[in-house]
Amino acid sequence: MTVHALAGALADDGRRRIFAAIVLGATSASEVAARAGLPARVVFTGVRRLTDAGLVTGADGALAADDVSLRVAARDSRPADDADPADDPVLRTFLRGDVLVGLPAQRGRRRVLLAHIAEQSFEPGTRYPERAVDDALKPWCAAGGSDHATLRRYLIDEQLLTREHGVYQRPDRSPRESSRRGGSC
Repeated sequence: MTVHALAGALADDGRRRIFAAIVLGATSASEVAARAGLPARVVFTGVRRLTDAGLVTGADGALAADDVSLRVAARDSRPADDADPADDPVLRTFLRGDVLVGLPAQRGRRRVLLAHIAEQSFEPGTRYPERAVDDALKPWCAAGGSDHATLRRYLIDEQLLTREHGVYQRPDRSPRESSRRGGSC
């Protein structure tokens, strides 16, 4: 069972109610229907979908949550440390693959994360219309860790992207490098 299959099986309110009734001890379709307050037809269909997804085992009269499949799915869904984009602990904490799971409260950590997103999403010196920037940032927000407008604003605030008349651009080098090179006379 994959995390996507698990989420799909539980995406429907009726199936969640059916699963909850089974977890709480209902072992037959009639018990599930009574506890969940659903018609028998909905319960039979829901039990079949939950069984196909690997959440429920047994036939009518012996329904139970499939604890083994749930444990395997929980173990397998954890990303391996080497699956993360880099060895940086900030990236390991706030990214799962190429999806943002949260934004750090500390500015320094947030900057590390934003710099990674900017480097992965935008070519230096290339000009992007706002829609293209939004399209590049939306996949990072798939897990709900933030939204693309917030990311775009932070990228501008941190000078990882520049904006002029609705056109965005990643500078050829980071502002930190620019200030180091421009140093003292």
